[in-house]
Amino acid sequence: MKELIEYILQFGNLNQQQIDFISKKATELDLQKDAYFSEARKIPKQVGFIVNGVVRGCYYSNKGEEITRCFISENSLMVDYINFESNTASSEYLQAITDCKLIVFSKQNWEELSQTIVGWDNIKNKMVQICMFQKSRKGPVISQDATTRYLEFMENYPSLINRVPLAYIASYLGVTQQSLSRIRKNIR
Repeated sequence: MKELIEYILQFGNLNQQQIDFISKKATELDLQKDAYFSEARKIPKQVGFIVNGVVRGCYYSNKGEEITRCFISENSLMVDYINFESNTASSEYLQAITDCKLIVFSKQNWEELSQTIVGWDNIKNKMVQICMFQKSRKGPVISQDATTRYLEFMENYPSLINRVPLAYIASYLGVTQQSLSRIRKNIR
């Protein structure tokens, strides 16, 4: 819980009573590797904060290909916010790539924070903005050659290189796993 509170306090000030209220409304959740935090065609029901682990945002193309759109790791908020807020079905999946330790708020508890804590909406909006930026961060520019895309991935996600399966990195980069292996071999 300490990690979540430290994260929240970057965006505004809270007194001890407010911090205690937030802690009371949150629950800890262990999400096993490959499990889904939220799924396509379902309404997202919770907001998560990643204490430990890595999650990916992915979807299926109209050809049925699985495409990884983003990676979300420690000290990050995670939610399909637009669909969460509007109570509509998501078109993407949020899937654990590693075993994850999360702090989670149900929709009702998340809304209670806004109704109870003065200034929470301001803090929440700043956190959600970062969350949406991370989630919407466009994948690599396909007009770049694959090596450049991989080098940019290494620069943007240095802590994920050895934590994320190559298949997901290849999907994110828009290359085959074989091509990615060749690129990695040539870089070393």
